[in-house]
Amino acid sequence: MSDLRKYISERKKRDKKFAEGFEEGYEQFKVGLMLRQARETAGLTQEELARRLKTKKTAISRIENHAEDIKLSTLERVAKALGKRLEVSIA
Repeated sequence: MSDLRKYISERKKRDKKFAEGFEEGYEQFKVGLMLRQARETAGLTQEELARRLKTKKTAISRIENHAEDIKLSTLERVAKALGKRLEVSIA
């Protein structure tokens, strides 16, 4: 088990509030991380992506760092601007 996984496991055991919100927060973090990785793979800066989406760099930063409540339509626009397509799955 990695140090990070061990820390998370131990923290969940001793901190009920952390444990309750962890999964949702982690999923939101993963969405932002995936968007950042896709942008970087496309060779774009936040500013360049913002120009393609006709928005500001701060909006791209907010999406990548705080992806909670992001609209599906926004995800589709970002994917298209990156030359990708959006796939959604329910697991």
